Amino acid sequence: MGRLAATVERLREEIRRAQRAAEGRALIEVAKGILVERLQCGPTAAAQQLATLAEQADLTQLELAADIINQAARDRISQTARDFLDGTRSERGPREVADVAVRLRSAEIGMLTATESQAVAQSLLEHALAPLGATGVAIWAAGADASLTLVGHAGFSAAEARRWRYVPPGVATPAQRALIERESVWSQALSEVGLPSIGMREAPDGGRVTVPAGTGGRILGVLEIGWPAPLEPQPPQVIRQVEALADLCAHTLELPAGIGGTLGLAELTDLADALPDAALVLTPHLDGDGNLADFRISHINPRFVDPAGRPAGAVSGALMLEAYPLAADEGGLFSVIERVHATGEPFIAGQMTIKALVDQVPLDNIATVSVARHGEGVLLIWRLQDESARLASLLQHAQRLGRIGAFEEDALTGEITWSSQLYTLHGLEPSRPPIPLERLADYAHPDDADGIGRFLRKLLHHRLPDSTTFRLQRSDGIARHIRVVADPVLSPDGRLLAIRGAFQDISSQHWTEVALAATRDQLAHSEQQAAERNRLALQLQRAIMPPTRGPMEAFDLNIAVRYRPAEHEHLVGGDWYDATILPSKQILLSVGDVAGHGIEAATGMVVLRNALRGLAATGAGPSQMVGWLNLVCHHLTENVTATAICALYDPETRILRWARAGHLPPILIRGDEAMELDLIGGILLGAVSEADFDEGQVQLEQGDIILMYTDGLIERRDRDLHHSQEQLLRTATRHTSMLEHRLDYLLTHSNSDTDDDTCLVGIQLR
Repeated sequence: MGRLAATVERLREEIRRAQRAAEGRALIEVAKGILVERLQCGPTAAAQQLATLAEQADLTQLELAADIINQAARDRISQTARDFLDGTRSERGPREVADVAVRLRSAEIGMLTATESQAVAQSLLEHALAPLGATGVAIWAAGADASLTLVGHAGFSAAEARRWRYVPPGVATPAQRALIERESVWSQALSEVGLPSIGMREAPDGGRVTVPAGTGGRILGVLEIGWPAPLEPQPPQVIRQVEALADLCAHTLELPAGIGGTLGLAELTDLADALPDAALVLTPHLDGDGNLADFRISHINPRFVDPAGRPAGAVSGALMLEAYPLAADEGGLFSVIERVHATGEPFIAGQMTIKALVDQVPLDNIATVSVARHGEGVLLIWRLQDESARLASLLQHAQRLGRIGAFEEDALTGEITWSSQLYTLHGLEPSRPPIPLERLADYAHPDDADGIGRFLRKLLHHRLPDSTTFRLQRSDGIARHIRVVADPVLSPDGRLLAIRGAFQDISSQHWTEVALAATRDQLAHSEQQAAERNRLALQLQRAIMPPTRGPMEAFDLNIAVRYRPAEHEHLVGGDWYDATILPSKQILLSVGDVAGHGIEAATGMVVLRNALRGLAATGAGPSQMVGWLNLVCHHLTENVTATAICALYDPETRILRWARAGHLPPILIRGDEAMELDLIGGILLGAVSEADFDEGQVQLEQGDIILMYTDGLIERRDRDLHHSQEQLLRTATRHTSMLEHRLDYLLTHSNSDTDDDTCLVGIQLR
């Protein structure tokens, strides 16, 4: 198998060399033909002359042949070669410039001699694009509906080609974008533009270029080129090379009229004559360089009406911009036709202004316009709308949107006229007779009869405009809320001639008002309940935690506490503090914070604070008490979580033992320094049923101060907690004469901004 594979690869290489040699010979033969015509000599003399000139110029015969063809052709390829030469004359030698011309001409010969689109793509990649670093090329044919069909590819796998054989109109791809925008799209990488395309799985970060390929103003397809890596900005010379290759693709994509599902000019003319609206068949008019300059009106159908009122003969056969010069305005009709002809994307507009110019007087006409490309021709269809028809259309549209129906009753003949929307409001078929105003109460809710009677008396007897609302009972069982407005039409001598007015379905407005009223009532009730709950929570909190409390002295300790409630009652929280002397002569100190606000947080605070007092009577240590308190929080409350610190001070040993459950550690102030006690383990209360809590202790010295607090003292929205703790340590070192003054100073200068409850407990050893 290995030998067979090597043999196949060798034969393929020989075929490629033979193809390149054939293409090279084709270029040389073309150059010989040019020399025969210019020098009026025979083929042999021309061959000798070509060899002599190549030797004198230090070029190969192939390079010289490409240069001779460029001089004779004066086409896009030759212009590209000249631009490349002008832009790089100081940097590159004549051989490098000639190499560009050879590659482009070789690609041209390969495309012209190829028997199918796959060979065209292969020739492009091999001769012209691979030297630029490209690894893939796709040739897309544009359909009449702006769709894209893959007609040739090279460098992409067969699986990718099958996935991308057809791109429907409107699907955003780089090729579709180049087609619609009618300009080249250079993307550094597919992943950056975010557009899917062929080969995106194989090289998502590769560069991609899509260039529209067309002739005579019509885009026949798109040339797409892929690179394996991100594409850096290219010099103008390379950009012009790629555009020249797109021009070559355009010639291979051209199809005769009537092939590929499009209509020829004769079939398009027959189609225009069969249409019920005015139609024009336009064909492109090219300038001397083959570029689109205008469109010729090749045919007009019998229903055509000129917007300026001219006879059909004055328009048929004329150029579009000669017949309708103002159509060249930006965004006007001509730009629409040019875009449809270029891309094949059809255009339909319900209302569009068509401008004409006759005797220097501009005329504006509103029309329904449709433009579509068929082969080389463009079919333009329009239907002019007079002012009355346009206003009637707008009025009907407004009535439908506003659920309004108009009516008129002739007071002399009794004839009633309803708009179509009024039949819909009443749920009646248009074939049914309209309902007279005097019988309106028969179709309304009985409770609305008095209001309808007052409306009719004022309208018919007093002959004054009036309005009323009622509930319409339709025959299909649906009830609608209707507002009716009417005006009497009077003769000069005051006789009633007619009644004109309108019915409007205001059911949506009515039910919206009902829903808003119900919502307002519900909100008021909810606000009342919330206010009552907050009032109860505040009373409960103040009963347990009074905002002010005098200093305490116990043995050799001064004890001070401060409590600052939330400023807003709806933010009543679950912060608590406690300082009490136990039967064991030890002093219990604690602070805690229940998560949340309101009555639930306040009741949770009461439960935990009282539970801790009861647990302290057992004589257990701080860690044991916090462990039991966790069981209380987990099993005896409903979804309550909290943080807490529990401390016991022994007056005999002057040792403070403490434990924490997710709370900030106490602060020790000794001399001129303030520091946090070493952080010990302890998770949030109520998080899990079984948890271990560490216990720490500190030997107090005379003058030492211990501070315990809740996070409402330091918490801020604009900075992290660590920064606020450092600020608190700096504030706590300020000297004061009394412990109470130190706590007041801390509350005053705290930098918190969350408006939360704050508890602060301080002890000082005398």
